[in-house]
Amino acid sequence: MARHGGRGWYGRVIAAAVGVTAVAAATSVWTAQAGPVGGQHPAARHAAPKAAPVSATIVHASDHGDHAVNITIDDGPDPTWTPQVLQVLKDNGVKATFCMVGPQAEAHPDLVRQVVAAGHRLCDHSVSHDTTMDKKSEAYQSQQILDAERQITKASGGVRPMYYRAPGGAFTPYSRHLAAQRGMRPLGWNVDSKDFERPGTEAIVATVKSELSNGPTLLFHDAGGDRSQTVAALRTLLPWLKQQGYAFGFPVR
Repeated sequence: MARHGGRGWYGRVIAAAVGVTAVAAATSVWTAQAGPVGGQHPAARHAAPKAAPVSATIVHASDHGDHAVNITIDDGPDPTWTPQVLQVLKDNGVKATFCMVGPQAEAHPDLVRQVVAAGHRLCDHSVSHDTTMDKKSEAYQSQQILDAERQITKASGGVRPMYYRAPGGAFTPYSRHLAAQRGMRPLGWNVDSKDFERPGTEAIVATVKSELSNGPTLLFHDAGGDRSQTVAALRTLLPWLKQQGYAFGFPVR
């Protein structure tokens, strides 16, 4: 899975959050079962009851079978683009998985609840969108995953993320097992639409069509900048996928 570079937007938007949570990471060490060593983490005191563990292997398959796709939307929610993505999905009767950045969810709980109310699923996409997480300490990985889980769950009104997607695919065995023990299946992707680079609507559509044979899980974005090309591409791609006989599902849990 390719990594996305140049995510300066996140550094600017959540620099304060990173500063605060980095302190928490340095002072709180977590085991792979999300149990704190030497004291209870603040997130644990307020989180909903722990979900049942799931597989720690990275999932790509769709729960709707071999001729189905999973639409996944990363980096939001965003007050401009998430409502437009939601509308396109609604217009086409499609459910998607929204991989949310913790501070974004915390800042826009109304959007998180709209996503849930529309029947979509939530995914933990970390606190800082750090694509070098696999090079960081286990304490840092824990903080990134567990704090985002707490932020998303609180913003949603108590609905937990069902998946964990490492920013840029920067999974580690530790992060995968930690997420899985919290009931969040590690989530990969097969088709990177490259929409983050804003190459033009036609280029996004062409990329998805040409790479569809790679597998069922498609990656798009609803934050991090102007996502008008993504919205337009989805308006074209969702009907086209239906015409090709594809069903729409969720990643296997």
